[in-house]
Amino acid sequence: MKESSKHVKEVYQALSDKKAEDIKIIHIGDISVIADYFVIAHGNNAPHVEALVDSVKEQLGRKGIEPARIEGIRSSGWILMDYGDFVVHVFSSEDRLFYDLERIWKDGKTVDVNTL
Repeated sequence: MKESSKHVKEVYQALSDKKAEDIKIIHIGDISVIADYFVIAHGNNAPHVEALVDSVKEQLGRKGIEPARIEGIRSSGWILMDYGDFVVHVFSSEDRLFYDLERIWKDGKTVDVNTL
């Protein structure tokens, strides 16, 4: 198993543990040099979004994996966590609908977490 796939599964679990909504994994490695995967999810309100981000940081941080950068502020509706081979996007439900990354990256392959 490729290392990024393993970490994406851990991200999925961290988001799921905190009840993230509609978690999607998109493999973009064949169509972009940005990353291998995008993980996209949303929370129901600002504290929920913050809890999702904290859960991912904590889960990966325990393994010594830190994001290269985090974009967006806690009170914003979109926080991007760049881990190099994969990028985690945590949205408010409204901002997720507005930015619609799934449509923008429709050429990527949606992946089931169980097939990673």
